[in-house]
Amino acid sequence: MNLHLEKSKVKSQKSKVEITGSKSETNRLLLLKALYPNLNIENISNSDDSEVMQKALAITHHPSPIIDVIDVHHAGTAMRFLTAFFSIQEGKEIVLTGSSRMKERPIKILVEALNQLGAGITYEENVGFPPIRIKGKKLTENKVSLPANVSSQYISALLLIAPKLENGLELTLEGEITSVPYIKMTVALLNEIGVMTAFEGNVIKVCHTELVSASQLTVESDWSSASYWYSIIALSEVGTQITLSSYKKNSLQGDSALVDIYKDFGVETTFNDDNSITISKERIHNSQLTTHNSQLNNSPDIAQTIVVTCFGLGIGCDLSGLHTLKIKETDRLEALKTELTKLGAHILVTNDSLHLKPHDLYKSENSHPLEGCPKGGVATYQDHRMAMAFAPLALKVPLVINEAEVVSKSYPDFWGDLKQFGFIINTA
Repeated sequence: MNLHLEKSKVKSQKSKVEITGSKSETNRLLLLKALYPNLNIENISNSDDSEVMQKALAITHHPSPIIDVIDVHHAGTAMRFLTAFFSIQEGKEIVLTGSSRMKERPIKILVEALNQLGAGITYEENVGFPPIRIKGKKLTENKVSLPANVSSQYISALLLIAPKLENGLELTLEGEITSVPYIKMTVALLNEIGVMTAFEGNVIKVCHTELVSASQLTVESDWSSASYWYSIIALSEVGTQITLSSYKKNSLQGDSALVDIYKDFGVETTFNDDNSITISKERIHNSQLTTHNSQLNNSPDIAQTIVVTCFGLGIGCDLSGLHTLKIKETDRLEALKTELTKLGAHILVTNDSLHLKPHDLYKSENSHPLEGCPKGGVATYQDHRMAMAFAPLALKVPLVINEAEVVSKSYPDFWGDLKQFGFIINTA
């Protein structure tokens, strides 16, 4: 489904949008609930990824000796977390697979770590990549090391199953740790359900915990989803605002860095007593600001949003700490370069950084007004964040977003919420 976004202007300066729970928190808590069934979770994400997790975890109730094939499609978090989860399901054998892109995304570091702990995981096709065959076992080893700069999902996958290991887990991270907020999120959620942990220096210890007390856990709404609204407000007129629910001032999510980053673009955030936030365009962005700089090791998922915001405002950006974006649903750095170049951007990417030159959105190379995306539209590369990051540009120019349904991976209500806010959207 391709969508045509006409050049829009928000119809109301004050609106409210309900955003469901964080996909990152939801998938961690779903796995913990599978290990400790007396946990109760509220405000679960309605994303495709979380639905994949729920369906996959339900397979644990299938009687052996059935060998189930679990297809996680594009869900990278589910692939990593389920690899660890099924490795400790004694007597259970499954094959874990995914989309063609998922089969290109590495899993070797996690598989090797689990096998060192005693797991039985083998590759069905290419070594180091899904699909994998997992024979669930009782894991008795309790010490393992990982490079500290790998995807935090590998680290979190190990930490989430750690309390069910007979001797707990001592995980040593070698080198400089990246994506610290996601690791701290996992540790904090373990603590919240009563699991004892220690995170000192580069060593994380998780104690064996057979049972936990029944708990009611509420998932905070997703800051990554909020990022697109920050972009919309930044590209809107002064005075425009929107209220989003429900968010915590002391969030576990690294993407809450939006609050400080978007001050550069004239956007202010107010935390309300009802756990909602109001984001508002308070001023035109600093006229002295020609290039925005951010180090995004701890929040790489908002990089696409920031780049498109900067482009829409006509300012440049230098973003670093983006090495994990190369192995997401697509190579997000190259995808950004390709699609923004269609709109006239001058952009350079490396393995871990992106550099956008200041640019007048309304002029192309030959000084004619830019009427929107060239024929063919904005390609989304089966990546939900590409579709949503580019959508706010419709406040400046008309756009066609290809394969727009991909947003269901993390934010199924996205296009409907935009329409309520005044965006004019039709099937292309």
